Amino acid sequence: MKKYRILIVDDIPGTIEALAVVLSPDYELSIATNGPDALSIVETDSPDLILLDIVMPGMDGFEVCSRLKANEATRDIPVIFITAKTASEDIVKGLEAGAYYYLTKPFDAPTMLAVTTAAISERASHIALQHEVRRTSDTLSLLDEGRFSFQTLEEARNLAILLGGSCPEPEIRVFGLRELFVNAVEHGNLGITYDEKSKLNEQDQWEEEVNRRLQLPENVNKRVSVHFERTPYDIRFLIRDQGQGFNWQPFLEIDPKRVFDSHGRGIALSKMSSFDQIHYHGIGNEVLAVISKKHRK
Repeated sequence: MKKYRILIVDDIPGTIEALAVVLSPDYELSIATNGPDALSIVETDSPDLILLDIVMPGMDGFEVCSRLKANEATRDIPVIFITAKTASEDIVKGLEAGAYYYLTKPFDAPTMLAVTTAAISERASHIALQHEVRRTSDTLSLLDEGRFSFQTLEEARNLAILLGGSCPEPEIRVFGLRELFVNAVEHGNLGITYDEKSKLNEQDQWEEEVNRRLQLPENVNKRVSVHFERTPYDIRFLIRDQGQGFNWQPFLEIDPKRVFDSHGRGIALSKMSSFDQIHYHGIGNEVLAVISKKHRK
């Protein structure tokens, strides 16, 4: 079975050695000790994940990450910063540059392995979504309006592919739609709280718990509705669940206090990369996501 490959970028031999001890049994490793070498390696042999130090001589990790995310060929490679810099402004700067996650030095081996596995798995899922979107995008660009509903995680992902394929830059839109659709299922209809999801992720039981709650009598008839509309000015997705709503305001922006959590960034990242506007209504069980006409091709 082919091993996934991780690129470690750090100028401190002790850190490289410590990471290698933990990762080498399960992954193939490449090493770079500075930013330019890292970019050269990625250009010739794309890794599945990059573990990137911030403080390096010359080109720092922020610039390396920004260059990777600005390149269409490398922007989907997840980047995890491993750093001693824990100031709020540094954390926000890293996430805005496109980092998937932050790990602090000295790192905790189990946490690092869990985050590494999650990042690589998410990238594999994203690549699969891209293939599906490309197969459907030409036909679905003819769709002007539609009403849909779904209940399960699989249905949420499939509908994200379907509707994302009707938009310009479909791969980017699919990511945001999937985040909003899954949020409507788990936090909306099923009432899984933020803290509950943190614990479920730690125990690798999140999807199992979602499927269990879907079968409960109080949830079997709950669905998420989606109204899609293409106007002369924009493309609109109105998403409504049947839950009790949630305090959505803190999740519209990246919060440094949550940066070390295993989740909680999807809405903010969707707002940053997938949509021009996201508006939650009322108690938070209805959200409008908008792609402006200026982005249409």
